[in-house]
Amino acid sequence: MDRPAYLLEFEKPLRELERQLESLHQQSLENNIDMSAELATIETKIDQTKREIYVNLTPWQRVQVARHPKRPYALDYVAALCTGFQELHGDRQFKDDQALIGGTAFFGDISVMIIAQQKGRDTKENIIRNFGMPQPEGYRKALRLMKLAEKFNLPVLCFIDTPGAYPGVESEARHVSEAIAVNLREMAMLKVPTIAVIVGEGGSGGALGIGVTDRVLIFENSYYSVISPEGCAAILWKDRASAPQAAEALKLNAANLKEFGVVDEVIPEPLGGAHHDPVVTAAALKDAFNRHLSELMEKSTKKLLDDRYDRYRELGEYREVAVK
Repeated sequence: MDRPAYLLEFEKPLRELERQLESLHQQSLENNIDMSAELATIETKIDQTKREIYVNLTPWQRVQVARHPKRPYALDYVAALCTGFQELHGDRQFKDDQALIGGTAFFGDISVMIIAQQKGRDTKENIIRNFGMPQPEGYRKALRLMKLAEKFNLPVLCFIDTPGAYPGVESEARHVSEAIAVNLREMAMLKVPTIAVIVGEGGSGGALGIGVTDRVLIFENSYYSVISPEGCAAILWKDRASAPQAAEALKLNAANLKEFGVVDEVIPEPLGGAHHDPVVTAAALKDAFNRHLSELMEKSTKKLLDDRYDRYRELGEYREVAVK
């Protein structure tokens, strides 16, 4: 497939080589000259440069890949993996939040409930989607649909992709922290299998509000963090320009999260990121969903709840000290 037009800073050496390749190819066609040896040399150099760049990405560079505007979003995966998606609207209290969507669908021959955070592709859509930042009514809608899934015994598949819950005055006035807190409590007690996948950004409580699941998956170039690198840098270094340093300190990338037990599986991406081959990426996610869903659906309700409780109790390191 064609290389995405949007270029990240660290990809510029690769783009220059590709321009050289295109120029040589054009010369060969226009002048009817055999330049296959020169073309092969540059193609080899391009492959080598790709691996040098993408295999050794820094945490901050992976954050940039996670935010790539051409990266597949939640609805792209739903369309690729599911059939018969029927979106359900509204929280029955205030309004319908377009940053957090949900509805029923078929994953293969299994009826599921989809809960997804959705960004926009352009300015107009981003305004509608509030740049992927849900407000309280979004989390209340998600909870309503999860309870509906529990009623009809539907597994819940959550797609996380948000820089965080919307922090505006109106969001605070409608108690966004309370809405997220209620979701954390209720998701811990849902009597159906639940799986979450971080497809891009997993920022703060905004991500956690739909992330207390039996299994948590993450794409190779996604991140999951208590705060964005820029926010961390502004607090600790008093300068958002220190975001690369903050990203390193936060240990927010997939490999670190798997090592710490925060996520259960890292889903590989094509070289350069999911946007370079969305079909292959969706196939990898489908395989992961199939494996984990099969395991979870074999468990009794009691076993499901006990294992979920143990999973979150065991996160992190702590010491118990007797108080004298």
